[in-house]
Amino acid sequence: MFRKYKGELGLALTAFIWGSGFIGVSISLSGGLTPLQILTIRFFIGAILLGVIFFKEIKNNITKEAVIAGSMIGVFLFIAFVFQTIGISYTTASKNAFLTAINVVIVPFIGFILYKRPLDKYGIISSIIAILGIGILSLDVDFTINFGDFLTIICAFGFAFHIFFTGEFVKKHNPLVLTVVQFSVATVLSLIVQILFNEIKIEAQMSSIMGVLYLGVFSTTVAFLLQTVCQKDVSETKSAIILSLESVFGTILSVIILHEVLTIRMVIGCLVIFSAIIISETKLSFLKRDIKNKQKAESIK
Repeated sequence: MFRKYKGELGLALTAFIWGSGFIGVSISLSGGLTPLQILTIRFFIGAILLGVIFFKEIKNNITKEAVIAGSMIGVFLFIAFVFQTIGISYTTASKNAFLTAINVVIVPFIGFILYKRPLDKYGIISSIIAILGIGILSLDVDFTINFGDFLTIICAFGFAFHIFFTGEFVKKHNPLVLTVVQFSVATVLSLIVQILFNEIKIEAQMSSIMGVLYLGVFSTTVAFLLQTVCQKDVSETKSAIILSLESVFGTILSVIILHEVLTIRMVIGCLVIFSAIIISETKLSFLKRDIKNKQKAESIK
């Protein structure tokens, strides 16, 4: 069972680590670091850690094509995070989270448009249900579109292309090489934006340093490496739906660690997202089986 679903389980673990990252971001911001500084530091930590630990394997497997592929997904990763970071300054955190999550609907259409791949009806239905669940989980009553929302929609496209092309490239190139290259590219681009926004000076408390270290080691190094490795065995659409569990885990951990109040809306939102994953994973085969068994029993009568 584990071997059959190791890709899905690995992506679920990735979503859990990303969900815990909301706590790390909250601690880092409250301790004095700016969002852009957090981005630069976390990607730098990821690039250095993987580069040092897996130096020999990376050296033996690095190719020009892998560097180009890693650079491409690194650009999409940077676009996603920087537009999310800037966008949240002009909109609410709940709308930022919801609009970011629409990448689950965008992913299958990328394959359809670029490679003429047929759309899986269960994948589309699951994606829409996942979006509904995230909306219940995070949205306030007011859902007008402002400048921050527009930037966050660009972020969602960045994450969608990142998930899609990670799934494509990991079938051809070493996942460690892809991960290190994308982190390095994201670090350089984040640093450039940080300089443009004049945020070079760092004034942070120890709590903030601990928070960004957690983001760098776990939410970046471990989680993105897991994502890259596990997407080799899971389709892009299904990967996006499983990774949407990030909002569920983030909500649960916020209740446990930050003592946020658990509401009925949170429970309903989480259940809706879980149902989307079940539909995506099973394609409702258990219902079809029950219908067949019922028809067979009736025919015997």
